[in-house]
Amino acid sequence: MAHKVEKTFKFVIVGGGIAGVTCVEQLSSQIPSAEVALITAGPHIKAVTNYKQVSKVLEEFDVEERPSSVLEEKFPNLMVIHSAVKSLHTQSHSVETADGRVFGYEKLCICSGGRPKLLTQENPYVLGIRDTDSAQELQKRLSKAKRIVVVGNGGIALELVYEVEGCEVIWAVKDKAIGNTFFDAGAAQFLIPSLEADKPERAAPCKRPRYTTEEPAAGASQTFTADRNSRGRNSGPTEPGSALGPDWHEGIALRGAEQLYRRVSVEYQCEVEKIFTSEELLDSQQQTLRPENVGSWPVYIQLTNGKTFGCEFVVSATGVVPNTEPFLHGNNFALADDGGLRVDDHMMTSELDVYAAGDVCTACWEHSPLWQQMRLWTQARQMGWYAGRCMAAHVLSEPIELDFCFELFSHITKFFNYKVVLLGKFNGQGLGPDHELLVRCTKGREYVKVVLSGGRMVGVVLIGETDLEETFENLILNQMDLTPYGEELLNPNIDIEDYFD
Repeated sequence: MAHKVEKTFKFVIVGGGIAGVTCVEQLSSQIPSAEVALITAGPHIKAVTNYKQVSKVLEEFDVEERPSSVLEEKFPNLMVIHSAVKSLHTQSHSVETADGRVFGYEKLCICSGGRPKLLTQENPYVLGIRDTDSAQELQKRLSKAKRIVVVGNGGIALELVYEVEGCEVIWAVKDKAIGNTFFDAGAAQFLIPSLEADKPERAAPCKRPRYTTEEPAAGASQTFTADRNSRGRNSGPTEPGSALGPDWHEGIALRGAEQLYRRVSVEYQCEVEKIFTSEELLDSQQQTLRPENVGSWPVYIQLTNGKTFGCEFVVSATGVVPNTEPFLHGNNFALADDGGLRVDDHMMTSELDVYAAGDVCTACWEHSPLWQQMRLWTQARQMGWYAGRCMAAHVLSEPIELDFCFELFSHITKFFNYKVVLLGKFNGQGLGPDHELLVRCTKGREYVKVVLSGGRMVGVVLIGETDLEETFENLILNQMDLTPYGEELLNPNIDIEDYFD
């Protein structure tokens, strides 16, 4: 290594998203005397605020963008280094940043998140959505748009489709139903009418302060994030920002150019076959491809169901891939099938003294039968917190147990303005044919689904204000045999809590 180490820290954390920031907070409070460095590319970090433990495993919190100085003020032992990581040298326990500096570490935690799986690289008409900058870019481009195509079926696609107004949306999903990551077809049917209905007035303006990156002065270069497709003004390699929060669309007006309120058409069970410009379309000799008045749209998208649509641009919301890029070269990390860094039940990677947490890692210990990894906010926070605990415990030579949060999968979110609670194997993940479902649905009000296996509750989806989460969480955790109750379990005339106090 050419450069010499500028400074060595006890702990170095890479990534200013939820996992990294939570890890820093945990380490700094466990060992206040230890010097900690947070290496992050952007000027802002993601902080967890308004944290509420709702029940044994369910937690609710908001995610806010804050200037990184907020963290440094809180923890005098912390130094924030604003740069991307260029390379990691696990042998010499050092990290080189993009601006050529080298820092040593005793223990390192990689929290570099995920980057959007883009449909196609380098296409100016394809916008990848994952972080606050790409959301702002989307807002800018929407204001002139009459029609967009959204591809993807995860949380961001669901949010986006619901929030966009004044612009026709064609939504291409690869599954039989919307929101397949979170719901079954029944829940999707429950939510679909919301796409037709008028949106309820927003109760209160979003209370969160928002920090936005200022527009550069004329002539200055600007780096857009993650999607590399806002060409022209890019200076060097792009830096992905942190992921979006569950209410990332608050405070940005997602309005198109048309007068219509909301028009969404869903194309099911299809993927993108091909994306081409109007020029390419005119040049193509395949007469079959010529949709209505060719050339009136800047870009055309052909789906595997044979339909072709013209639109202003395509939003790629097809999930993320672990962002392991700068860390692999020259090192021997074991990777999981999904490309994540494999971590054991102490969040340790296969490299000595290197830990990982959040979207970049893949949990490779033997999971509890009621837990699965999904790359979500809640898990980034839990993993970051637990990784910090493990790093501290190892330095202090204390024993540490796998945290209780990994016993039962849990997630609270909002879709289409409904509260959504997911517990355990909420979609029957990996259960085989012997599980049964109980469903209760009140149109426009609530949707309750319980997954039973061998007479025991193993998963739940609650949409709406059902007030059942704590009762059901307890029934899942104590694995009580519910066979005697049968269908009565969801009888709306029985107060279920009275049964199981």
